[in-house]
Amino acid sequence: MHFDWLTWTNPVAIWWFFLLAVASGNIVLWSALRRHFRGRPCSAFRIELMVLLCAAYVFGCAFRSILPRADVQRIVLFDTWLSSVLVGRTVATIAEVCFVIQWAIVLRLLAHHARSDTGRNIALMIVPLILVAEACSWYAVITTSYLGNTLENSIWTVTFLLIAVALVRLLFSFHGLLRGAIAVAILGVAGYVAFLVAIDVPMYFERWQEDVANGKPLLGMFAGLYDVSTRWFVTHDFAHWKDEIPWMSLYFSAAVWSSLILCCFGLIADQLHRYRRRRETVPRLPAARRLLIEHRR
Repeated sequence: MHFDWLTWTNPVAIWWFFLLAVASGNIVLWSALRRHFRGRPCSAFRIELMVLLCAAYVFGCAFRSILPRADVQRIVLFDTWLSSVLVGRTVATIAEVCFVIQWAIVLRLLAHHARSDTGRNIALMIVPLILVAEACSWYAVITTSYLGNTLENSIWTVTFLLIAVALVRLLFSFHGLLRGAIAVAILGVAGYVAFLVAIDVPMYFERWQEDVANGKPLLGMFAGLYDVSTRWFVTHDFAHWKDEIPWMSLYFSAAVWSSLILCCFGLIADQLHRYRRRRETVPRLPAARRLLIEHRR
């Protein structure tokens, strides 16, 4: 293993230093949250569970930041078995499922206080959807077919569109700080969906079309499993990483910050009733007075 590529003239090295800095900052933030929540009483909102789910995502993304890889291409920065697609994809699967469980917990609690069937139903749907997306991702890395990545990211798009629908519905059920937080979340989700629709999904779809046009052979199940366990190609060439850098940079920074913010929801989870918007009711006249008015008519 050599490190002569770690120079300020190599864009890949600068990018890797950025990933390390962000991962370190995220771990510090998670540690601070863990200390803050330690010993807090639990209610309907399971603080320990949210901290644990957040840890899986924060440390999973930190691992992937230290040892970046592109699954289908089998390219890595470091020649170690920890860089294998089998290890990396397993870590990613656990982290991503934990991340969407965070969203489901928060949406379910908000929907409960808002009495929103839409929010409750979406909270139940998003975890199964992401499990299907993870299966598509594994299909892609085993067979080296970008069709799996196209389907995976399309499902992520649908999932966050549903989350956006739930958030818009919940926006009008709360007021004050919580309404502002939900509005910011809607903007963040909209930006993520726009990125998926405009860049991520088309990129994988075009790669799949190109492979089909070139007659690229796909790996079978057993051959693919052996391949993801044993084959990786070390490269520090910017040309090999240029298409991966944008989405990885956003994924290992902004996405992790959203997981940390979801964890922070525990700070106000027990105070949601204070932020719930009360329905205005029309005062009713006493029954005797109503009868008198009707009699006069």
